[in-house]
Amino acid sequence: MEQIVSWSFNHIWEIFGAVSGFIFLILEVKENVWLWPVGILTSGLYIVVFLESKFYADMALNVYYVVISLYGWYAWLYGKKQKNNGAEATPLRVSRTPVYLWKYLFVAFLLMFLLMAWVLGRFTDSPVPIGDAFTTALSIVATWMLTRKYIEQWWLWVLVNGVSLGLYIWKGLYPTSILFFFYTTLAVVGYYQWQKSIEEKPLDSVS
Repeated sequence: MEQIVSWSFNHIWEIFGAVSGFIFLILEVKENVWLWPVGILTSGLYIVVFLESKFYADMALNVYYVVISLYGWYAWLYGKKQKNNGAEATPLRVSRTPVYLWKYLFVAFLLMFLLMAWVLGRFTDSPVPIGDAFTTALSIVATWMLTRKYIEQWWLWVLVNGVSLGLYIWKGLYPTSILFFFYTTLAVVGYYQWQKSIEEKPLDSVS
């Protein structure tokens, strides 16, 4: 019992981060705009967790999450321009990623991955620079897609969360590993839930 209490105390920020992260995911699946303030809280907690674990790219990613969450919060509420009045804005609706956009997203991912892998391998003591850079670069792209409610972001999260799950188990971050197991599973659920939203509310045009 004493060991459990001691372990819990030493991992208190990680435990709180895992709980708020799970709440974030549930809100995301339900398209609830309150996911963004919860995401800000989660990211703040994980900045501390990843700094202590020397996952520097993941730490920097959570700084990005805080900033992008402010944009996502605004975009979900006011990000859809009306065709008949460009000055009027309404909440975003789920849509598919425009085909032309994929090449830009891939190039952005590749450049960030190569740069981060080089920096982490050369200038830090990160134990997994390639894996850390891969999940970080892909997460940046997927989070931006989330701010625009592009449904394919869920499949990127399946890949990110699956790789991250293996890394966190290896590093001994077990509360976070449990969280990412649910992240991976619920990302699939999220896709099909958002698919229903598209079918129930067909779009006049792709955002």
